[in-house]
Amino acid sequence: MISQIRGILIEKTPTEIIVDCHGVGYALFISMYTYSALPDIDQPVRLYSVLVPRETEVQLFGFIDKPERETFHLLTGISGIGPKTALGILSSVTIQELQSAIIKGDVRFLNQLHGVGKKMAERLLIELRDKIQNITGMQAQESDDDSSAPLSSLQYDAIAALIALGYQKAAAEKSVKLVMKTIQESPTVDIIIKQALRELRS
Repeated sequence: MISQIRGILIEKTPTEIIVDCHGVGYALFISMYTYSALPDIDQPVRLYSVLVPRETEVQLFGFIDKPERETFHLLTGISGIGPKTALGILSSVTIQELQSAIIKGDVRFLNQLHGVGKKMAERLLIELRDKIQNITGMQAQESDDDSSAPLSSLQYDAIAALIALGYQKAAAEKSVKLVMKTIQESPTVDIIIKQALRELRS
């Protein structure tokens, strides 16, 4: 089991990075949460990791902190949630927001998470209600602020594109959510990105 990767960050995208460890390049899949916390290219980095064997390959997943890795383990322990879906959820909301929604039984909130349907949302409530409160170093936070609303697939893709252009996750997410409140036409990812860029540059 590879539980930690420490080396030099040599490549990064919002979904995957490569870390050079003494001449060996390790490719790791990551969430947008981890991506936003990464250092610049050619800088030292340490990630907690999970190795997931597949029939045809072995996949390595990286996390900037232990709470995110613990949550990943909980999510992938649920039938029907694979590693990529778990990363999508971790990219959509913070761990505190996920904890709060599960503790409060907020099916509607969970149903809007990236890759989660109604049945899966109900399964999250049932299987994680007693487990998610025990994640090391995290405490659930209650909030009625719209800023904690989960991201739709369109928003998720638009934010990922903005981060790839060099914007910080917080700024990208804020601009996309502002666009979604004011947009008057049927949104597409391209439209959201263009209007979000105007907000970021204004």
